[in-house]
Amino acid sequence: MMRPADTSVSLDEDVVARLIDHVRNNSTDMTDSELHVPIDHFVSVERAQAEIALMRTLPLIVGHVSEIKTPGDFITREILGVGLLITRQDDGSVVTYRNMCKHRGGRVEQKEAGRKRIFMCRYHGWSYNSEGGTLRPLPYEDSYGPIDRDCTKLDEIRTEVHHGLIFIDLSGQSDCSVADYLGPEVNAQIAPWGLDNAVVYLDKSFTLPINWKLVMDGAIDSLHAQFLHPGPGNVGARTLTNIAVFREFGRHGKLFQPRTKLKALIASGEDLGASSKYVASLLMVYPNAMVIGAPDHVEFWTVWPSANPSECTVKIRFLVRPEILNPDMEARINKSWEILSTAATNEDWPMEVWIQENANAWPSGTFRYGRNEVSAQHLHHQLARDLDQGV
Repeated sequence: MMRPADTSVSLDEDVVARLIDHVRNNSTDMTDSELHVPIDHFVSVERAQAEIALMRTLPLIVGHVSEIKTPGDFITREILGVGLLITRQDDGSVVTYRNMCKHRGGRVEQKEAGRKRIFMCRYHGWSYNSEGGTLRPLPYEDSYGPIDRDCTKLDEIRTEVHHGLIFIDLSGQSDCSVADYLGPEVNAQIAPWGLDNAVVYLDKSFTLPINWKLVMDGAIDSLHAQFLHPGPGNVGARTLTNIAVFREFGRHGKLFQPRTKLKALIASGEDLGASSKYVASLLMVYPNAMVIGAPDHVEFWTVWPSANPSECTVKIRFLVRPEILNPDMEARINKSWEILSTAATNEDWPMEVWIQENANAWPSGTFRYGRNEVSAQHLHHQLARDLDQGV
């Protein structure tokens, strides 16, 4: 019987060597001190507004190029309260427009995705070309005064495609490229997954009564699996708890955790190599995106805050290299989603709802992040640097 082809991705050899030492010594990466984060940061309307204002100054990931493959393809998004219309142009570039008519502010496209050459606001019939966002002839045009069509296009939002991911900048002020924002180390972490040519295999969206940072905390936490996800086949049986390596890349960071099979292979003395087969990884792209490395595909998360601090929207996409897709691989990916969805919907998110309810009821005091919670500390330290000038 033929063994399945190896579709795993190579990881950093120095990180894996460090992780193997941690497994042998039952140790983990540690910070110099624990961190106390005010509970008010998870319930305060003012804090939520400040975090949203911060995000509007940073590059944000809103989609993947495979969602708009050919000219005229479009997707719509609502990001931080802003309606977006993202479309492929004739030259292959990707453009993002504000989904807002220049007449009286209606949305010019209501569908989530499709292919159109013309977008029309259903309020008064004003319409715009997909190519360039230019205004088309108007109904009852002679009833308006002079219209400068160069100034009456759909508002364009700065957009850049990098590693196949669609980034936008809502500030309209930054001249920093996405490559510079990520930095060479993050770019090197993303590159092996081949996301430029990947496809969206699965796309799920969840609106939850939870502050967005609690969802991020839960995803990047290396301590809870054995307690919250016990049982055969569950997450707690697949990864080792409280054994991790964290690498900081400026604002961003990456968590590496050993899969349980790594411990058995170490004991056998086998030459392991640095492979995603044995190591789970989670790259946090600040502020709200996560690239989670499964053995052969990427679980890509974006977590969006709301003006209501007790609410967020979680978007999860599975990105897969099309050359490895076959029935066996699809079965493996579907199983991966089954495990993830069970852990998230039955265990992680209910726990985070309880935390949020407790925080709402008792917003004084602090939440404590131990020295071994390096990845979660990193997110809150970075937010503090951007919003509070440090902690």
